[in-house]
Amino acid sequence: MTTNVTDDERPNDVPAGTFVSAVEELVPEGPSTTVSEQLQGLVIDSVDVADFLRELCEYSAALATVDGGPVLDCAVTLYRRRRALTGTGNTAKAHMLNEVQERMGQGPCLTALQEERTVVIRETLTDDRWPKYARELLKENVHSVLAVPLILDEGAAASINFFSSVPDAFDEGIVASAEQYATQVQLALRLAVRIGVKQQTADDLQEAMKSRTTIDLAVGVIMGQQRCSQTAAFEILSRAASSRNQKVRTVAQEMLENLSHVNVATHFD
Repeated sequence: MTTNVTDDERPNDVPAGTFVSAVEELVPEGPSTTVSEQLQGLVIDSVDVADFLRELCEYSAALATVDGGPVLDCAVTLYRRRRALTGTGNTAKAHMLNEVQERMGQGPCLTALQEERTVVIRETLTDDRWPKYARELLKENVHSVLAVPLILDEGAAASINFFSSVPDAFDEGIVASAEQYATQVQLALRLAVRIGVKQQTADDLQEAMKSRTTIDLAVGVIMGQQRCSQTAAFEILSRAASSRNQKVRTVAQEMLENLSHVNVATHFD
């Protein structure tokens, strides 16, 4: 999906125009649906946080692009404690510009995220705050940037970022409207992150249970073979894993797989 879309291609028939029309107006045809409701729909329909971010970038770019005006690229940068910095975009260019900024560790999008303030590059050629990143922007014919922070729960932060080939594409009115739009986006993203955390916790618990089951079965086999206690059997398994520089579960899994193929006694040196 490109950012320069027709009325029929806009997400859920969102009307063409700037953030002002997108944020303040309801969809004119069919059941009235607010932008907030559409964002919630994106959360519900997304498989995970990464999927929601991709959909959010496409949706936001479509809202922000005026028919007949310059095409905008949109990217989202997300930080979560103990997780790698996550970013994506509605186009390959937006995604690449996000990755370059993450690799450099500096730029308007990261500044908006870290300092929780809106950052605007009005003309890349004359802006001297991030010269290395500016050179990358110019390679992609990006002359203005708008980065708006998204305030999330403790331990998480994000920014939504727009790139334009036109200098000074983001005037005060557009910036104000983008900030208003961001207050709705951050609610949806906050929900998506919370769901993602719960999903990850459930997945981790399931994986831990699988791991525990494998280890317990292996310990039982060792107890039967060595005629020892559960504690002693687990110590034998742990020593084997340490000597092989492998995880205990890996050694346990290999032992059980061997037993299921051939009926042999297992010995640990």
